[in-house]
Amino acid sequence: MFHGSMVALVTPMREDGAVDEEALERLVEFHVEQGTDAIVSVGTTGESATLDEPEHCRVIRRTVEFARGRIPVIGGTGSNSTAEAIRLTRCAMEAGVDACLLVTPYYNKPTQEGMYLHFRTIAEAVPVPQILYNVPGRTAVDLLPETVGRLAEISNIVGLKEATGDLDRLEALRERCGEQIDLYSGDDATACEFMLRGGKGVISVTANVAPQAMHALCAAALRGDREAAEAIDARLAALHRDLFVESNPIPVKWAVQEMGLIGPGIRLPLTPLSEAFRPRVREAMREAGVLDD
Repeated sequence: MFHGSMVALVTPMREDGAVDEEALERLVEFHVEQGTDAIVSVGTTGESATLDEPEHCRVIRRTVEFARGRIPVIGGTGSNSTAEAIRLTRCAMEAGVDACLLVTPYYNKPTQEGMYLHFRTIAEAVPVPQILYNVPGRTAVDLLPETVGRLAEISNIVGLKEATGDLDRLEALRERCGEQIDLYSGDDATACEFMLRGGKGVISVTANVAPQAMHALCAAALRGDREAAEAIDARLAALHRDLFVESNPIPVKWAVQEMGLIGPGIRLPLTPLSEAFRPRVREAMREAGVLDD
């Protein structure tokens, strides 16, 4: 359903931590103009863990309103509580999203059967298209390919964001899922190769900073043009790396602020990017062509 460069959008905030809706509108316009293929609202990069439910729903709703149908919007609605995930997913559906992104239940470490039942229950409760999100480095659980294969049989589960960075996992997923769902990279550093091997796109942190280049990279990879895709990816390699010098979204929010698109707000327990890392991120932005020398 969704292909190409899908930005895991930062949630702009004022210095006091309040959501900055004027900046949010500015970001949506920026991504429409730059050719981003879809927006993921309030995912990990959007600080979903620190927004309460009313804020979470409002940011998704306002993103849909600002997009005005010009770009697909995917609402991040996962939770480690099945009931909360259902509420958030229903809220996003009512706001008019094109799909929802649901992370594996974090912290409480369910079994594979528990994760299967969690996602099946949400899919049965809310008929919006749903994309699963596997990121063991943050959640302490790993949604295994055999479990994804079972979930792929559910009609409104349409995709998986796989953020392990393990390219061998892609082959295992394709064997079990066939063409039933689309597979997306959740790891910018390996996304180019992931798409060249058959993935359908990337849900990207880098796209916040270099959206035009990420769109071009994805377009080249999806048409099988390895040379063009790898050339673009090489220019972005430092960004892929250095946007994670501290926990996401700390570096990317600072970078987007450097571009003049948002203010400095970020919510505790996250803190602004350390002074020591700022030259490194700035240099990566220069290499990507998004900051002047």
